[in-house]
Amino acid sequence: MRLLVVEDEEDLVDALRVGLVRAGYAVDVAFDAPTAHEKLEVNSYDLVLLDLNLPGGDGFQLCRTARAGGSGVRIIMVTARDRLDDRVRGLDEGADDYLVKPFAFPELLARVRALLRRDIGGTSVLEVGELRLDTARMEVSLGGRSLALTPKEYGVLHYLMTRPGHVVSSEELLEHVWDEHTDPFTNTVRVTVGNLRRKLQTEGLIETVISRGYRLKEPA
Repeated sequence: MRLLVVEDEEDLVDALRVGLVRAGYAVDVAFDAPTAHEKLEVNSYDLVLLDLNLPGGDGFQLCRTARAGGSGVRIIMVTARDRLDDRVRGLDEGADDYLVKPFAFPELLARVRALLRRDIGGTSVLEVGELRLDTARMEVSLGGRSLALTPKEYGVLHYLMTRPGHVVSSEELLEHVWDEHTDPFTNTVRVTVGNLRRKLQTEGLIETVISRGYRLKEPA
């Protein structure tokens, strides 16, 4: 899944980016409100971590704008502002969650996973036939056989498993599994899918639909 971190504290941004990437997420960053507005208009994000005190604007306005535009992106406000009226306003403006600094990173990860689970029926485990993916533990198995996947292989498989039987284009995978620094003309999606197929060791489980993309085969 692809996340946007909107935060002006560079040390915190660096720590969040490292931790979130290790947890399997693609991460973009905006250090001010105008940049965040621009990235939200151009890119499709699954979740935003949003500070309130930002150069060039504030998080309340940014959240309100995102919601007014009809975006279904999940939003967690992450801020040092701990007053009750700020919490209430944040949730009323459209935030899905509100986390006060300082916080423990495992708690942030748990909140991220909890919100993203809403899009897959509220469960932390995805199952398609004998293929099983545990989003809480980042564990994947096929027929009881554990698979060791790279973060990008895991991300591609996770995205396909949320859409079994549906064709997913390379552009869509790039949009949700890779960050903004990835060359859109690269063959990284094809290479990652090829490596994933070899690790699955199951012929035809991930099908190539010519000129359209890839499809995870549903069980008969």
